[in-house]
Amino acid sequence: MGNISNILYVVIVSTIRMSVPMILASTGAAFSVRSGIMAMGCEGMMIAGAFFGVFGSFISGSPWIGILFGIVSGVLFSLLHGFLNVRYKVNQTLSGMSVNLLAAAIAPLILQIMWKSKGISPKVASFDKLEIGLLSKIPFIGTILAEQNILFYITILIVIVGWIYMFKTPQGLRMRMVGENPVAANTVGINVALYKYIGVMISGALCGLAGAYLSLAQLNMYVDGMTAGRGYIAMVIATFGKNNPLGALGASLFFGFFDSLQTIFQGSFIPSHIVRTLPYVLTMLVVVFGLKSSRNPAGLGKYHDE
Repeated sequence: MGNISNILYVVIVSTIRMSVPMILASTGAAFSVRSGIMAMGCEGMMIAGAFFGVFGSFISGSPWIGILFGIVSGVLFSLLHGFLNVRYKVNQTLSGMSVNLLAAAIAPLILQIMWKSKGISPKVASFDKLEIGLLSKIPFIGTILAEQNILFYITILIVIVGWIYMFKTPQGLRMRMVGENPVAANTVGINVALYKYIGVMISGALCGLAGAYLSLAQLNMYVDGMTAGRGYIAMVIATFGKNNPLGALGASLFFGFFDSLQTIFQGSFIPSHIVRTLPYVLTMLVVVFGLKSSRNPAGLGKYHDE
């Protein structure tokens, strides 16, 4: 029985660890989609967050400054995506991919200039596990909570606040109206451009935070390619979760479980390259079979003057 408990403990801890960046990024993607802008730039925003998070932590010695750098960089890249769409009506898929390619090019360039390194940064200040006092005494659950750092609890708070904002506030209602029908929203006096920018900036902030989590809470360094397509997976998770922060939370845990198998089965009889493909195979299966009942806002990719 003890072995079963140990295995379950490892599975849950690994699942949570792998899920946190996906929860943040998919919640961000949901806000972008709800405002009517495709979340194609999530991967680039995560790359920016991961790199500049390490950059900020390196120059300051504080992981919190790193988090701030990660969030700000994500917002800046999201503003580029939003500006190309709102101001110039660039095809949203192309503008998102441009953001991804730009971030993927900038990170190794600065890495080479600053650290004379190809593909990997020095180690930086990171986050320790959070002391939770009496909660750690709760049987089984307490030991799981004791393994988490403060960003886990911040992530849960973000999901709750994000859901309240999206579905329980007038501003959230206006944003959803802009996403569903920008022409009607403009007719009743809603500033369509403003709410598109708000949606895409929230997306950038959360994707940047997700990237910073990868580099500061998991590895405490930047490694080229460390996002490994998670930004694209976050888009699928957001749609699978019906572009709802709570739905994104549940779907991220589902994906996080399969992502955690890489750690659980490391060194087992199962070839590692097969285990590493599981999240991507699952993504394809969800796209083919799991998105049939999901729908994006009717105004996704449309503008108020169309």
